[in-house]
Amino acid sequence: MKHTGYFSRDSGTLAEFEALTAQSLDPSDLSFADRVDKNVPVYDISALGEVLNGPRRPELLAEWAWVLGQSAGVVVLKQAQPDHAAIDAASEVFNRIIAEEAAQGGGGADHFAAAGANSRIWNVLEKHCKADPAGYAAYYGAPAVAAVSEAWLGPDFQMTAQVNVVRPGGQAQTAHRDYHLGFQTAEVAAKFPAHVHALSQVMTLQGAIAHCDMPVESGPTKLLPFSQMFAAGYMAYRRPEFAAHFEAHCVQMPLEKGDGLFFNPALFHAAGANTSEDIHRMANLLQVSSAFGRAMESVDRAGMSKLIYPVLPDLAEDRREAAIACTAEGYAFPTNLDTDPPVGGLAPESMAALLRRALAEGMDAETFAAALDAQIARRGL
Repeated sequence: MKHTGYFSRDSGTLAEFEALTAQSLDPSDLSFADRVDKNVPVYDISALGEVLNGPRRPELLAEWAWVLGQSAGVVVLKQAQPDHAAIDAASEVFNRIIAEEAAQGGGGADHFAAAGANSRIWNVLEKHCKADPAGYAAYYGAPAVAAVSEAWLGPDFQMTAQVNVVRPGGQAQTAHRDYHLGFQTAEVAAKFPAHVHALSQVMTLQGAIAHCDMPVESGPTKLLPFSQMFAAGYMAYRRPEFAAHFEAHCVQMPLEKGDGLFFNPALFHAAGANTSEDIHRMANLLQVSSAFGRAMESVDRAGMSKLIYPVLPDLAEDRREAAIACTAEGYAFPTNLDTDPPVGGLAPESMAALLRRALAEGMDAETFAAALDAQIARRGL
């Protein structure tokens, strides 16, 4: 038997992708949805209060998990945050932060869009909490948001958020998948075995809370239902024929202020172009992570890297690489994207990448230690 445990740039065929995304969601498969629109199930949260807080809650969460994983891959929760006063107060805080950061020369790199094409706030979860604790608590005190996060990730999930404002005339993003493997280059993604490609999509949930009404002309997210089930999708989204199929068959869901859009991070998607004349499309982009995305022990990897740096040149290349992999942090996230943006790529430089670069450039131990300290300071951890 031949074992093919890795994907390449050419893995998967467009015909397979077309067959998957040609499916239709049968409303009879759903017990709690208000309707299905363009293969996207829409749930009226105001009508589901007793379900969310009652004995049928596990059934609702199981339905959401099935849709996100094995069906369309996306749900709309009408009035996921029904407290519009909390949304308006949050918008005021967000606009203030945008103005302050712009005055300070902010505006780092962005994912899948040109820097400066919109206004983005990194780590707005923490910034919002520090600016207005009571408003923050009211805003994130949205039971439907917690419920859909639990449906996909289980309890004890980790919430993060980034505000995105797309101005009139703002251009669309390119079709992509999201964090984790979606934020890696094709070369890096190809190094991960196929089963990790499958794992990546169950480690996070993507969401957005609409801070204004978002008709289609304002550019709400373009979505391709069922595309998350394409096994080689983290490689294929980069290929032009898949991008063309996405553009020809994607759908957009108009949203109202307070609505929530939640989808599997492996779903092919892209922010749409804002062709309106006066809508400044503001969404709080929620990226929720599994509680399990952590190591068992805390380790001083920076200190260990400094200690082994002088002895690494004495090792054969394969032994040196093994030592680096076991010692340095090889993943760029989490980080402070304000001070450590993904300039020149989809992710910032990792500790392990810095170590390898230092060896290649012949840095002495003192220079490497200083570079590593500067990297740690940028990461803000």
